[in-house]
Formats: sequence, C-alpha cells, structure tokens
Amino acid sequence: MSDLPKVRRLEAVGFRAWPAASVQYDGSWLCRLTAGHPSRRLNSVNPLDPSDTRDIEIRLEKAAKRFADYGRPLFVRQTPLASPQLIAFMDEAGWVDIGRTIVMMADLATLPRDEGLDHLPSRDVGRFVDARIRVSGDDPALKPGLTEIIKAIKPEAGLFIVEEPDFGPAAVTIAVQDNDLAGILQLGVAKERRGQGLGTAILHASLRWARLKGARQAWVQVEADNTAALALYRRAGFQDIYEYSYRGPVAA
Repeated sequence: MSDLPKVRRLEAVGFRAWPAASVQYDGSWLCRLTAGHPSRRLNSVNPLDPSDTRDIEIRLEKAAKRFADYGRPLFVRQTPLASPQLIAFMDEAGWVDIGRTIVMMADLATLPRDEGLDHLPSRDVGRFVDARIRVSGDDPALKPGLTEIIKAIKPEAGLFIVEEPDFGPAAVTIAVQDNDLAGILQLGVAKERRGQGLGTAILHASLRWARLKGARQAWVQVEADNTAALALYRRAGFQDIYEYSYRGPVAA
C-alpha cells in the first residue's frame, strides 16, 4: 500500500517542477497539455483522488476531444491516486500500459559532503537547453518548447552543465528546490562520456546545491527500464516510493 499523503505531495511538487502550458481540472482529474513539447508528463490526465469515480466514460471522452484539439493522443497517468473504478474501466476497454516509472526519494542529510564536482548552476536557460539537446541527442526542434517549460518553473531551479574542453557539454541536470524538497530532472550524460562518473558527479553537485538552499529530501522520477539511471540513483541513496504508468487507447 502506498502512503497516499506522500504520493499527493510528490505529485504536487512534480507538477510545479515541470509545468505544463495548459492546466485544467475536471473534478479531481488534472488535465495537463503542452503544445510545444510531446512529453507524456506534460500531456496527460492525472487523477488525484481515488474516491473520484463519477461519469468515467463521459469524462474520458471529453478529455480525448481536448487532447485532440492540441494534436495530442489521450493518456491517463495511472498513479496510486487513480480510482480502482477508473483502472477497471481502462482494463475492460483494453487500454494499453505504456511503461512504468518509479518515483524515488533520498535523505539529503546522508549525502557525502566531498563527492562530486564543486559546481555552481547556470542562469542561462538558452545555454542549458542547447546543452541538454546536445547531450541527449533530442530533436533541436524541441528547443522552443523546452525553453518555455524551464522558464515557467516557479520554484528556484539550478541549471547544471558540465562542459569539457574540445568536446563541449558532457552532462546536464536541473535541480528544483521547493521548500524542503528538491526534484532532479533532465539528468543526462553524453553517450561518448558515459561510464566515467560524470552522472554521479553532476547529481551530487545538484543535490549539494539543493541542500544549501534548504531542501532536506530529494525526489526523482525514473523509467523502470532505465537500469543505468536506477543504479545511479540507488547508489546515491534514493529509495523507491511508488510507481506510475501511462494508459491509453490502443489507437494512441
């Protein structure tokens, strides 16, 4: 059984850390849509109350139309806050399950004080976005959307970039400090520089920054099949809290 108050808090800070362009509520369902970026995290229905069970089929039809108007397929983000009735409806309708993501937390008091880079975050969003796209190999056409998302983050965000001579950006991550919690997002290491400890170094640099800002715990969301990332975070002291998956009609 999941700790639902903790799940609710982590969901709330996650939404603030990675804000969608459009946010609308249908009862306790939070509909997030972002025309400028295809990420499912930014384009999904997020049920927030297991007791919200009314008119499931009608509300999903309305959501599908809203998503189609944005040119997005309908996805429901199934967390422990989704009602059993909604899950049963999706199961009976044959909705597909598109991967699992694990939400993890770590106590920053246990973070080693002398491991990793002595590194300060950048304030240049454009520079960070260019570095992130270079490191991840993403489509450069995503630059305007990613820039808009990062500029819309309301809590304090540290943009971390490791650059190497004669190579350029080698690793990046974002730390979002929200009261006593800090989220780690967009961590990536260039393919040519993996296996050299850069992921650990930039992770610890961002966590130390968050701790100095007043965060006491850190959280991260990791795709369950990303074994390298899971190993990185578990070595840093992160532990599994809950899982979620995206559900969608077969046509999506």
